[in-house]
This record gives sequence, structure tokens and C-alpha cells, in this order.
Amino acid sequence: MSGTRRRVTIVGAAAASVVAGVALLPNWSAGAAVSDDPTVDARTRATFQRLADAVFTDRTNALVEGGRADADKPLTDGFSGDVALSSGTARTEDATRSALGQRKEKLAQAGETYRDASTTVTLNATRVTGRTAKAEVTETTTLTYARTRGNAPKTTGFQARHELTFTADRRGDWRLTGVRDADQGGLAVNTLSKPAPVKATAAADTMPNAPRAATTRNPAAAPKAGTTYDYKAMAAYAEKHWNAYNKDYPDFSGRGAGGDCTNFVSQSLKAGGWKHVPGYVYDYTRWFGNADIQSHSFIGVNEWSWFAQNSKRTTPLANVYQLEVGDVLQVDFDKDGSKDHTMIVTYKSGGVPYLTYHSNNTLRRSVASIVASYPNAYYYAYRT
Repeated sequence: MSGTRRRVTIVGAAAASVVAGVALLPNWSAGAAVSDDPTVDARTRATFQRLADAVFTDRTNALVEGGRADADKPLTDGFSGDVALSSGTARTEDATRSALGQRKEKLAQAGETYRDASTTVTLNATRVTGRTAKAEVTETTTLTYARTRGNAPKTTGFQARHELTFTADRRGDWRLTGVRDADQGGLAVNTLSKPAPVKATAAADTMPNAPRAATTRNPAAAPKAGTTYDYKAMAAYAEKHWNAYNKDYPDFSGRGAGGDCTNFVSQSLKAGGWKHVPGYVYDYTRWFGNADIQSHSFIGVNEWSWFAQNSKRTTPLANVYQLEVGDVLQVDFDKDGSKDHTMIVTYKSGGVPYLTYHSNNTLRRSVASIVASYPNAYYYAYRT
């Protein structure tokens, strides 16, 4: 996601780190350490990482047909002693897995099921203050579709950043007491967090507005007729940079209102032939972006929509399933009239568009999965 213009410095969504075997010094805040504060050494940090891996693997498995979610004992039950779930977090994770099981049923009704999954978690950083430790982690998950036809994608994948809070009890044992999604997108298929809404400017009511698109299957065909742009190049760019950010552009993930989603889609459109329209950054009739400066329409969800419609570079589609490669889908999650998220189609098979986007970084997620996960949202489909 990327909202109304905010100048922020961001942190890359997929920071690499090595946990086990490296002696990392405790990161004590000034004056916070006292004689009875527990230490957080390399071994403890490694256990933080393994427990985080278990938490998100359990969540992912809840979406898999016949996965470990169907077993009596989740992976997190194997932790006790120095590092484990608190009783409250254990109940919360039980409820989360149950809700994800219900999502699995909704996805199956939409024709999407997964037969396998792989989740890994890396520990990016820890911050320790007294008896509280914050662990920042990156989850990388690949889901394998159970049934595919023809040339449909075999897998979908995403990366998501999380912050875990550990609290030491009186014995000095660490208990996981909180799990928070650090990405503003909140669009990973195994998360239940609500995407952060984006507020449009006060003048939004006077701007051009696209009609909402239906989400019913098998609409009338709407093939692309023009060859103005290189749609394969758009898709190739998006799939190359879905989790490897292009250093020629700023990265707006993780801070302020919105995120990097529209910035990423604009880069993809530019790679396929969209030309700059120079001018004032606040003027939605202008569109440009590079490493040094970007127009609001290049990085903002609503501003991009206003530019796309005013410039006639896009036309609205009546149904999300009419989207083709290089087309754009936007979502208003809370139905307040302000669009919250932008995605680009990088693949289509069997009448199903597959979307790639930032915040969370995601490759080839089907529109069926998006609609099943957010059935009450408003959708806006753009033919580029």
C-alpha cells in the first residue's frame, strides 16, 4: 500500500540475518539493566527465532489440506522452559489457527486449495529493555496450489515482517506475550490483521472516481485490444522485484501512512512504457518518479487513480476477473471511499488473474484468494 503522500525513510522488507552460532551482544538500553535482569545471549535469540518460525508455520499449516493444522499438537506446543508461549498467547494462537481454518474453507469454495507449504523465519534484530525483548523477524512463505490446470502457477509466495514481544517471568524465563504484524499492508494470506486504511485528501470528493468492479466468476470476456504498452515487460519487472527492491527508487514500506504498493506498481507500468508527465509533485495530472523525486500520483493510491483516469491511460473494467496481464487492481478495504491498496496482474490462467504487489511482498496471489479473504471490500479494476 501507499497512501496520500508522506516523505519517509523506509527499511527493506527482507533484511537478511544469521541467528545461530553468532555471538550477538545484548542490546541493553541505557540504565535499563539491573542485577536481576535476565540475559539475552545468542542461544536465547536463536530460540526466539525458532519459536517465531513455529508460530508462523502453524498459521500457514492451518491453510493446507491435510496439514499439521489437522493434528492435535501444533509446533508451538514443543516449546517450554527458557522460551515458550505465554498462556494468553497460546489461546490467541489457537483462535488464530481456527480462524485461518475457516479461511481455508472459504478459499476452497472459491476454487483455491493448497497441498503444501514452506515457511521460514529469520531474526532481523532484537531490542532488550529490562525484562522485555522485542524481536523483529521476516517470514518467507511459499504455498503450493493443490490443483492447477494448464499453465496456471504452481505456487504463490509472500514475505511479511512481524514484531514479537517476549517478557521474562520471575524465574527469568522468556514468554512470548505479543505478536504484531509490522507491515502496514497486512495482506499475507496467513494473517488476520486488518490492512491499515488510507485517508484521501480533503479534496478527494471532487476528483475523478472509478466505478466499482464486481467479483463474480466467469464474467463476459474483455480481451485487451491495444498494443500501446509492453505488458509482458510490466509483469517481468514486477516479478523480478516483488521481494528484491529496485535501488533506483525509494522504498516506502513500513513507515507512515500507506506503504510501497503504488510506488511498486508505478515502477512496473513505467517499465512497460508509461512515460513521465513532469510537473508539480502535488498535481495529480502529473506522473513521474525516480530515485530523487516522485509525484504523489506515482506513489499514492488515490492520486494514482485520479491520474490514471484523468490521463485516459486506463479504462475501468466491470469485473475483477476481466483483468489481464499489466492491468491494475485497487481495493478499498473499509469502504470509506478512499482506496487503500494497489496491485498489478502478472499472470492469468483459466480465467483467473494473479496479482503481485508490495506491502506485504507477494508473488502471484490469485484474485480469488484476495476476494475470499476480503469479501466485503470495494474493488476497482483498471485496464491499462
